[in-house]
Amino acid sequence: MQWYTGNTTYDTLLIVGFIFALLVFVSSKFGTAKYGGRFGAKNKGFSLSSKTGWVLMEIPALIVFPIVYFMGRNAFEMVPLFFLAIWTMHYLNRALITPLMMRSQPGSKDTFDFSVVFLGWVSLSLHSYLNARYMTELGSDYQPEWFGDPRFIIGLIIYLFGFTLNVYSDSILRNLRSKNPTTDEPRYKIPYGGGFRFVTCPQYLGEIISFIGFATMTWNLGAVFVIAITVGNLVPRALYTHRWFIKNFSGYPKNRKAIIPFLL
Repeated sequence: MQWYTGNTTYDTLLIVGFIFALLVFVSSKFGTAKYGGRFGAKNKGFSLSSKTGWVLMEIPALIVFPIVYFMGRNAFEMVPLFFLAIWTMHYLNRALITPLMMRSQPGSKDTFDFSVVFLGWVSLSLHSYLNARYMTELGSDYQPEWFGDPRFIIGLIIYLFGFTLNVYSDSILRNLRSKNPTTDEPRYKIPYGGGFRFVTCPQYLGEIISFIGFATMTWNLGAVFVIAITVGNLVPRALYTHRWFIKNFSGYPKNRKAIIPFLL
């Protein structure tokens, strides 16, 4: 990976992106983002339902990325097209499939602070630009031979593992609540199985792992920025979630960590 591409706009935005990721991580010391469930917005300002908030927050990845991507001169080359497919699959799941399959309890007032949506737009627009621009315009190594490069092969394996962990963990969480939940059904339950045997938030771990794989297979710093912003957001949130479960469930499994098995 090279730090400077020679494109002033791109290199400047890359630096801005890493500074933004650092600020997100530091701000987590003062509380986690106000979106959904036990961390829903409590203020009386402008807020959205969880489903609407999730979709609006994530949708720039499905708009900005393809716009910038198809402006690049290498947009129709085999390797960039493969990366486009991976990106689209990932964010279709994250922006549409997962939130639209959420099961809300009747009477639930889960809310999504609009400030979180706005910050999501900034983050997703930035990393969509950085990755799409590099893949189709500034990256010079994406010839068909790249499919045989160890970085691509290892990265793809890591990505698929992380993506599978993410999707399977979300499925376990979703199925904790019945398809037609009632008001007397417990709002929160302890999840079991899959990655939940080891950590409280395997869905977050899967998201981080998938982006590590994506950064490895694309071998560009724009994807490393995605890792940084994801870690800065999800690790503190996992720690808050872990503490919440320990506090509210006396029988919570003692061997579980928050997000990294056996460590954190």
